[in-house]
Amino acid sequence: MHNWLCNAIIATALGVASAALFAQVLNVDVTGGKVQGSAADGVSAFLGIPFAAPPIGDNRWREPQAIQPWEGVRKADAFAPSCMQAANMIAMMGAPPGMSEDCLYLNVWTPAKAASERLPVMVWIYGGAFSAGMTSSPTYVGTRLAQQGVVLVSVAYRVGPFGFLAHPDLSRESGHGSGNYGLLDQIAGLKWVRDNIAAFGGDPGNVTIFGESAGGIAVSMLAASPQARGLYHKAISESGSSFAPLRHGNEASTNVPPLAVAEKTGAEFLEKLGVKDIAAGRALSAEQIQGALGPGLGGGFWPVADSHVILDDQYLLYESGQFNDTPILVGTNSDEGALFARPGVTAASFAEQIRAGYGEAAETILAAFPHTSDAEAAESSQDIFRDGVFAWGTWAWARLQTEQGKHKAFIYYFDHRTPQSPNGANHAAEIGYVFRTFDARGGAPRPEDLKMSDLISSYWVNFARIGDPNGAGLPVWPAFDAKEQQAMIFDANPGARSLPNLDKLRAFDEYFTWLRAEAKSR
Repeated sequence: MHNWLCNAIIATALGVASAALFAQVLNVDVTGGKVQGSAADGVSAFLGIPFAAPPIGDNRWREPQAIQPWEGVRKADAFAPSCMQAANMIAMMGAPPGMSEDCLYLNVWTPAKAASERLPVMVWIYGGAFSAGMTSSPTYVGTRLAQQGVVLVSVAYRVGPFGFLAHPDLSRESGHGSGNYGLLDQIAGLKWVRDNIAAFGGDPGNVTIFGESAGGIAVSMLAASPQARGLYHKAISESGSSFAPLRHGNEASTNVPPLAVAEKTGAEFLEKLGVKDIAAGRALSAEQIQGALGPGLGGGFWPVADSHVILDDQYLLYESGQFNDTPILVGTNSDEGALFARPGVTAASFAEQIRAGYGEAAETILAAFPHTSDAEAAESSQDIFRDGVFAWGTWAWARLQTEQGKHKAFIYYFDHRTPQSPNGANHAAEIGYVFRTFDARGGAPRPEDLKMSDLISSYWVNFARIGDPNGAGLPVWPAFDAKEQQAMIFDANPGARSLPNLDKLRAFDEYFTWLRAEAKSR
């Protein structure tokens, strides 16, 4: 054989092999039509895929409706606008400007070379106090996490009054309550994943939902919702849960209102808008509704115990075995209360506030949180927020899952410190380490930051694969046990140890037990 012919055959063979090796999933048939993604760094990205009809006009304040089909190939190369919220929240998150009520789109990042790969799937639910949030924040870009062998999906959902306004008219219209449109968006996104993710190389039988803050709270709510049953198989919650009693008034550290309370709030909001009924409310522009809220995270809208999506007090649901039993990985950050605590707290005002807000458990709370000086009181006011709003719920969740479920719970405490946060890990600080992204505004990551990111993202991916974070070369992370109470402490020397705030969590346990008894006696 001539050398030139031999070389040509070899070159052709190498070219075919190279093409096969680096082939990406780029053109996919999904519900509604065809989409085309783009490839970079070994990952195909599909941005802005619709998973429901636009929730505008008559679809405002309705559960997500069926996707409207499109002709031809839809280029999925740009994030959809953020859902309606305060514009300053979008800027704060570094997301592209622009928002719209037409916002029910999701994004997929896949490292699969073929649709047949059946990789584990991770579905991200963003936070933002159920008043803000978007999939397009640079921190949530899924390329680097997908590079570790998972198909990553991020799902948009309605927030504020667009996602969580309850009203008697809306409850009558649906026949099963109102106020949980944002959660129903998430459920619709999970149904889309079930029906479509195999075409991206994902395994619809191995889906992990994960989220932070309100996103973690939503994960918790889905864990006890019959509407989400069977749509996911593992759950990760970062700084979020929903195990406090229902909020009837101004009870400290509670958030979820019963339907009647939420309907009253919704009726008052329509009055503020100057309209008499839901039909008139649907005729308003999205900007008019958003403008009534002002900047920031205000508005008072939250998921509702509607007896359809959220059945009741979630703690009681778990005690009676009414939950979606899957492995869970949950935890909180060491200094996340610093973002929320009010300035100017003194020893005297701290004690006064606790006695006014925590009823018969006030003295137990005061004994657990030092306040002999103004400095101690200021620190304790931060820890009160951390433990009452975030940490107690994740600890209770791990206990209930361990006691009532068949699957394991893993709990963590993120205490990675940086020059920007020398006193502990701030709220949401762990997200960039999970996604292996870092906010450029915080400066270049240090070697210890990269090492922590490799560690925590490896645990998350292992958990998504098999329901257990442990793997070769990683510090052993024991499953939660009611006796041992071991957690993975992510600090300068990561390892399994006791939770450093355990005495404070037990104090809150007494408070919530008292509060639940009070509610029962009403």
